[in-house]
Amino acid sequence: MTSGTQTPGLAELLGRYRPQGAAETADHERLLGLVGAPDAWDRATPLHFTASALIVHPGTRRVLLRWHVRQQAWLQVGGHGDPGETLPLEIALREGREETNLTDLVPWPDASLVHVTVVPVPASPREPAHEHADLRFLLATGTPDEARPENPDSPLEWLTVAQARERTTEENFRETLDRAGRLLDAV
Repeated sequence: MTSGTQTPGLAELLGRYRPQGAAETADHERLLGLVGAPDAWDRATPLHFTASALIVHPGTRRVLLRWHVRQQAWLQVGGHGDPGETLPLEIALREGREETNLTDLVPWPDASLVHVTVVPVPASPREPAHEHADLRFLLATGTPDEARPENPDSPLEWLTVAQARERTTEENFRETLDRAGRLLDAV
């Protein structure tokens, strides 16, 4: 974000967001119900916010996927807010930088949400099954060759939208990819 630009807060982002279809409308309603809750970002609650982003390189119309060990799936970057973090775009940007080592990430084509969805998360030895109220953005990089995974177990791969759709097993993420594809095609 450029200096002097204010990052929209949760209530503003969700208030101006227009869901597409019945499933997203239902998820959007659930997310609106979390706004203002003191534990809305607390990962110990059964439903809590997360922020994620699909990283795009508009010049080549490619997207960056990351292998997620826990979900055993190729997905976008993102995750939980750190203690005290409540600005979804800032969380998505931080997570994107941490998970890809790309330092030039910017909201693309703007700072709006591209998709909202409630995602089931399976139980692990450390926590019970729960749901993520995921707020999804698109982030662009001008230096795709600089992408480096944060660890060897989480490789990254640049793909076309069509290749990414084939690679992922998550239907909700395919919807995010389709929306990104339409925006990339308009460039």
